[in-house]
Amino acid sequence: MPEAPTIDGANTTWLLVSTALVLLMTPGLALFYGGLNRAKGVLNMMMMSFSAIGLISILWWFYGFSVAFGTDVNGFWGDPGAYLGTKTFLAETDLWGATAENPSGIGVPLYVFMAFQMVFAVITVALISGAIADRAKFAGWLLFAFGWATLVYFPVAHWVWGGGIIGADIHALDFAGGTAVHINAGAAALAVALVLGKRLGWPREGMKPHNIPLVALGAGLLWFGWFGFNAGSELTVDSIAGLAFINTQLATAAAVLGWIAVEWVKTRKPTMVGASSGAVAGLVAITPACGFIAPWAAVLLGIVAGAVCALAVSLKYKLGYDDSLDVVGVHFVGGWIGSLWLGLFATNSVNAAISDVVGASDGLFYGGGATQLGRQALAGLIVSVWSFGIAWVLAFVIEKTIGFRVKGEDEVEGIDIAEHAESSYDLSPAGGGTGSAFAMAGIGTPGGGTSGAKPSAEPAETVSEKVAG
Repeated sequence: MPEAPTIDGANTTWLLVSTALVLLMTPGLALFYGGLNRAKGVLNMMMMSFSAIGLISILWWFYGFSVAFGTDVNGFWGDPGAYLGTKTFLAETDLWGATAENPSGIGVPLYVFMAFQMVFAVITVALISGAIADRAKFAGWLLFAFGWATLVYFPVAHWVWGGGIIGADIHALDFAGGTAVHINAGAAALAVALVLGKRLGWPREGMKPHNIPLVALGAGLLWFGWFGFNAGSELTVDSIAGLAFINTQLATAAAVLGWIAVEWVKTRKPTMVGASSGAVAGLVAITPACGFIAPWAAVLLGIVAGAVCALAVSLKYKLGYDDSLDVVGVHFVGGWIGSLWLGLFATNSVNAAISDVVGASDGLFYGGGATQLGRQALAGLIVSVWSFGIAWVLAFVIEKTIGFRVKGEDEVEGIDIAEHAESSYDLSPAGGGTGSAFAMAGIGTPGGGTSGAKPSAEPAETVSEKVAG
């Protein structure tokens, strides 16, 4: 006879800690994106991340969690009423994964799992904002975030993790969000960037990061929080959580080296922005694979992701789309690398759940043939097409109705003032002089990217921004 439902203190504590770590990632992303942005738009950039915390948290509680993790309806979404926000789940039987045979499930209260998945939804939406820096109306962003979360993220989370078509039918692997988070957000970022068009002056003017220490701080907070993102996705305290933890560290460390190696070869000058961006690229790539591959494969993955993403950020200059902070070059490309890596290096020898739970196969280099590689590619393609298509339509409709892009004069003078009536820095010279620290740093001077800056009258060569999102 099954034992009475029991909360597992260790699993619950770990998931609560992981939830807090993942929540910290969104303010970290705000700092990372804010530092990469020009000074006159940093607050708007950060506001898009903080507003995602507010909006998506409420949507997730009310119906998002039900759509993503409710009982599967048709392979595409869960029962919207399963965990509706009007209901309360505090009974001793309200444990995540509980069944008649195992009334304790994993020993974690339903609300703890709901909160953990909530912060995933938050940061996935926030990631998109990096592609549209300096030119998106805040009201348009909120409306887009509402629509995209509802029509794309909530259903895709169900496809991948909630018993939907990708996990249950295609049997593609995604430990912590390579497909559901990074490919998903990256495809949407490209669509919105195309609809909004290029920033005024891009690519003639060099729109470089205004605060590199802020970039490094944001990257450090992302790296710290990502251990909850990846290791927490095991949901329990066991050896696989440890594997995900060490793989996250190894891949990220290797990606830093991979990115700066490319910079060293190209310019002979490895940069702090490059090292920070390389760390994020490694974190992105290891996300889907962290619990399914051996550590040596994680190191190799990091090197490849760091180098390839460092090269991929230049695609926007060749193809002509203005992805401001390289969400496509890092998250979309990095997510694809990590997802396809599973088709090569996933192995039941490190995690039996690959076959036993997901019904997937070993990767190509572990004797599984090309089957899993094909599954991973199909999953990524489905999510890419759906996310891009819905995001493009949403952005187009918003632009044609309430307007999504700010006026040209507001973009030139500074979106922070136009949209939020505040600025990140006091740029007025002390004592009426002109030799302030900001002026000497190039902030508040012509071309420095502050309010009052005018587009350059003379075309200049494209300047590498060396930024990534």
